[in-house]
Amino acid sequence: MMELIFHATVRNVRKNHGNPAIGLLMNIFQTVMLVGVFYIMFHVLGLRRNAIRGDFLLYVMSGIFMYMTHIKALGAVAGCEGPTSAMMKHAPMNTLVAIASAALSSLYIQVLSAGVVIYVYHAAFQPIEFHDLPGAIGMLLISWSSGVAIGTLFLALKPWQPETMGIVTQLYQRANMIASGKMFLANAMPTSKLKLFDWNPLFHTIDQGRGFIFLNYHPHYSNYMYPLKVTFVVFVIGLMAEHFTRKHASLSWGSKH
Repeated sequence: MMELIFHATVRNVRKNHGNPAIGLLMNIFQTVMLVGVFYIMFHVLGLRRNAIRGDFLLYVMSGIFMYMTHIKALGAVAGCEGPTSAMMKHAPMNTLVAIASAALSSLYIQVLSAGVVIYVYHAAFQPIEFHDLPGAIGMLLISWSSGVAIGTLFLALKPWQPETMGIVTQLYQRANMIASGKMFLANAMPTSKLKLFDWNPLFHTIDQGRGFIFLNYHPHYSNYMYPLKVTFVVFVIGLMAEHFTRKHASLSWGSKH
């Protein structure tokens, strides 16, 4: 099983581009572009004064990295081979292997991209220091796992309504540009506005991640247990729904949609 997941993960990494190095560079470029856009946006909207005392670009990157890890994991899992895929005709292959390989390939690319961007910034521009690096990595992994859990639920629902779930996946990813709260600090938000964001597990992981990254920030209105609980519950529901879908799936669905 582990060997099959490994080979399926390698296949997923190479799927989007024949040369994995080019695929990695494209993902790094996308991440850098997003950081640049938000850096400019902070200046234009005058939000820089609300940032944490410390390295401002690291503040921007902390939110971008967790957001990208979350939505890329969700997109990879929601878009992986379902029960009606031709890959499932091969006996050792199953949907659990497909979900695990899609999730791991997404994590590999995102962690590698984040590591390269941080290293280049640290070596070429300005040395950076993390207050609690293991804690920050933990928040990144929770962001990834919550994306995997939600992606599993979307994957289970996709065979029933492929077009609708494609739209829902896109809407969720786009809505998290704002709903993740990566442009704001929970401590600086009024209670009325905080209610608009605190339902989102990604909002909690980003805010908690900044608490681990920066010495001068102590999150008071977020916690990491909430996203862990949401991830566990949604993942169990997603696996149950996927099992139900797999039992009722028809090969004609694949040819029809």
